[in-house]
Amino acid sequence: MRPPHPAPAGGLRPAGRRRAAVRTGLLAALALTACTARPDATLSPPAAIAHRQPTAGTTAPAPRHPADDGTVSAPRDPADDATLSALRRLVADGAPGAASLTTRGGGDFATRFATAGVADLHSGRRIGPQDHFRAGSITKTLVATVILQLVAEGRLTLHDSAAAHLPPGVPARGKGKGSDLRRVTIRQLLDHTSGLFNYTADPRLSRQLSGAGFGAHRYDSHTPGELLRIALDHPPVAAPGTRFAYSNTNYLVLGLVIEAVTRHPYDAEIRRRILVPAGLGHTSFPGTDSVLPEPHGRGYARIGHRRVDATSLDPSRAGAAGEMITTLGDLNRFFSALLGGEFLAPRQMAEIRSEKGTGGTYGLGLYATALPCGITVWGHDGDINGSYTRTAGTADGRQVVSYRINTAPLPDPAHGTAVLTAEFCARRQTGGRPAPGPPAP
Repeated sequence: MRPPHPAPAGGLRPAGRRRAAVRTGLLAALALTACTARPDATLSPPAAIAHRQPTAGTTAPAPRHPADDGTVSAPRDPADDATLSALRRLVADGAPGAASLTTRGGGDFATRFATAGVADLHSGRRIGPQDHFRAGSITKTLVATVILQLVAEGRLTLHDSAAAHLPPGVPARGKGKGSDLRRVTIRQLLDHTSGLFNYTADPRLSRQLSGAGFGAHRYDSHTPGELLRIALDHPPVAAPGTRFAYSNTNYLVLGLVIEAVTRHPYDAEIRRRILVPAGLGHTSFPGTDSVLPEPHGRGYARIGHRRVDATSLDPSRAGAAGEMITTLGDLNRFFSALLGGEFLAPRQMAEIRSEKGTGGTYGLGLYATALPCGITVWGHDGDINGSYTRTAGTADGRQVVSYRINTAPLPDPAHGTAVLTAEFCARRQTGGRPAPGPPAP
């Protein structure tokens, strides 16, 4: 996400107002240069796709896009053109590939998949609907859901001090003047009003995560306690509760809170409470595992003047702030279930959507976006080296759209918003519905 002023290198970039297009950068990877060839684009119901993956190289080659055939293998709706046009613009902006998946009807899972460009600059294959990718800060929505479930169970409150729920040995204070988790509440962690320094903005760590040191440090492992110490050794950016300031540190701490309260790692609780009940079999929390599950394409980052294949990296740098791996289908299933009230009681659903503490900027792990046609959608976005993803759904969860590109950050937020506008607004105006297809992957 991008703030109203430039973010420090390596930081998550909150947008100024959530009613506009949003970027959530777990790491400050730069956008690729625009492709000169016209991207191919297709729109169809999802189908199983399997491809051999080439060996990852250090430096990626120039794009190889097939000619644009504009194929549609499903009954065409006028809104399809708007979706494909929006995806093509993302590719023209510099993303090697872009894809979107639309789910309508809640549990009916009528779906439509669209793609432009390529998943792999070596092979030229397209992004497939079953491809795995790193979802970055969308991880935060699942963490927030578990925290609110614990609130509903009476195991903590939103007004509790964060320091009251930390595992043994985890510091509550650091060298930074005023950095003290005893002064920060659970709610302030959830809505990014804690004022805690964003650990990914630490100059030394930022260089290692997404700057000149990426190549030498991409496989470095980090513990949550180590990353928290880095954050607490900086002074806070604001007093707790005074203003919105997006910080990965907040959700790093919330992952530790889940561990302390449940006596299980945060990802184990997400699996038990969310992934298994919802059947999200393609979502995982890799810890220090640097390899994406098959099938997957490649992810590309710009390091200096080089385009680098950033597909493999140690995701412990992100932890509860953004380590999740998933698919477009699993994202749609999760947000459909969440917004449909399957995970949270009505009181907690009202809380997760409450943006009062941030002046309409961010809820508790969820935010609203008002589209030009008057529809308000709820969701989150995320980026990490080589991957940007955005998911949004109607308030009742009966229509959900996820789109992704295989670079980060989003080159032009307006073109990302255009994907949502095409699916939520243009299809509504034409009365179009996605063609029935198999369950989303």
